[in-house]
Amino acid sequence: MMLEPSIDDLQTKIKSKYTLVTIAAKRARQIRETEKVLVDNPKSNRYVGLALEEIMAEKLFVKEDSK
Repeated sequence: MMLEPSIDDLQTKIKSKYTLVTIAAKRARQIRETEKVLVDNPKSNRYVGLALEEIMAEKLFVKEDSK
């Protein structure tokens, strides 16, 4: 089973694998509860896949702290 989008592609959007997994899991739970997806014509039929597609489409991102 291939993960689509790939981890390498996803890490161009969010550098930390830990942050990527955390955001995707949290968003997957939100999608499950609301059934609202931020991308048009998603390819995945699984909640985590939908969350990852949203990250690739730059609908989800990490706000950097300004120091």
